[in-house]
Amino acid sequence: MSKPVKALIRDELIKRFDGVTQLAVVGFTGVEANATNRIRARLREKEIRVLVVKNALAKQAFKAVGIAVAGELLDGPCAVAYGCDPDSVGIVAVVRELLEIHKEEPKLTVKAALLDGEVFRGDRIEALSMYPTRDEAIAQLVGCVLWPGSSLAACLTGPGGQLAGAIAAIGEGGGEEAESPQEGGEDEAAE
Repeated sequence: MSKPVKALIRDELIKRFDGVTQLAVVGFTGVEANATNRIRARLREKEIRVLVVKNALAKQAFKAVGIAVAGELLDGPCAVAYGCDPDSVGIVAVVRELLEIHKEEPKLTVKAALLDGEVFRGDRIEALSMYPTRDEAIAQLVGCVLWPGSSLAACLTGPGGQLAGAIAAIGEGGGEEAESPQEGGEDEAAE
C-alpha cells in the first residue's frame, strides 16, 4: 500500500475514532462471510459500529485521538467495535451484545475492551458485561435517592390510612351496632 493511500486511511480512521473513549477488540478469524454479514447487521441495528482495521494504521489513529492504550489491544486480525453514540450505547452494551453473539457464533471472540483508559481482557471481559449500563446506573442512583423519601411517605401515610379506614368503618356501620345493644337491652327489661 502506498504512503498516500495509508495517509488517507489513517485520516479516515482518525475521523471515525474521534471522541471514542470506549471500544472492544473483536476477533473474526474463522467466521464465515455470511455469518459476518449477519453479525454486522445485528450490531448495526443496536447502533454498534464494527470496523476491520489494519493494526499499524489503527494504532496511529488511536494515538492521534488520545487513546494510544487501545493500540496495545490490537493483536493479529481483528476488528474494533464501539457505540455510535457513547452516551446511549456504551461499551458495556457493546460487550454484552458481542458475548450474546459469541454464544451463537463461537468463533467470534472478544479479545479485549477499553473503558475510560482501563483495559479489560480474558475473564475481566465477562465481568465488564455485568457492569450496569449508563441508563441502568442512573436508574439505580435515582432509586437510591428516592428510597428514603418513599419510605418516609409510607411511614406517614400508613397509620393515617389505617385511622381513616377505622373512622370510615365507624361512620358506615357504627350507628347500626350502637342501636343493636340498646334494642337488646330494652327487650330484656320488657321481659
